[in-house]
Amino acid sequence: MPESAPVLLQQGLRRLGVCLADAQQDTLLAYLDLVHRWNKAYNLTAVRGLDTMVTRHLLDSLAVIDLLPSGVVLDVGSGAGLPGVPLAVARPDQTFHLLDSNGKKTRFLYHVKTQLALDNVEVLEQRVESYRPSSRYPTIISRAFASLDTMVSSCAHLLAPQGVMLAMKAIGVHDELPALEDRGVSVALQELQVPGLDETRYLAQLALSQ
Repeated sequence: MPESAPVLLQQGLRRLGVCLADAQQDTLLAYLDLVHRWNKAYNLTAVRGLDTMVTRHLLDSLAVIDLLPSGVVLDVGSGAGLPGVPLAVARPDQTFHLLDSNGKKTRFLYHVKTQLALDNVEVLEQRVESYRPSSRYPTIISRAFASLDTMVSSCAHLLAPQGVMLAMKAIGVHDELPALEDRGVSVALQELQVPGLDETRYLAQLALSQ
């Protein structure tokens, strides 16, 4: 782990206004180390270099934390565990279900859960379209999962009444909005400031008509 990574994390958390204990920061860095070491064999992420991962994975994920409702959260298309793992570390009293259909990625997520003792994380290897939980989720979140229209189509059956879908998006999100106009979906866009990232990020908050 380069010495710069913990410093970048501390500085970024300060700029986000997110207060985490030293042990939580250590866990986040240990998670990144696992991503870095497993990446060659498992192709978890296109991002290379731990410093870049601090910005593009940890801080990007944690930029939504103040907009995250309480209750169980489903992370759809979790992949390497983003944003679910960083959020689970930051909110140990909240439960996160990480859903992905890729066996290699879910094996990695099981390893992360075990190695980092994340008791508030459950890993689910399922296709989102065929997943049928015992109860629906008040919050569904995704990062680089699919278009907003596809997310609504794929996940509507998983969302509890009065629940919200949260889609973490880049600047192109505006091009996806017209597809939702006839679907009875209300959309609120919140611009996010990710420390160290010279790109605009948004959180699209989607509420479905009941």
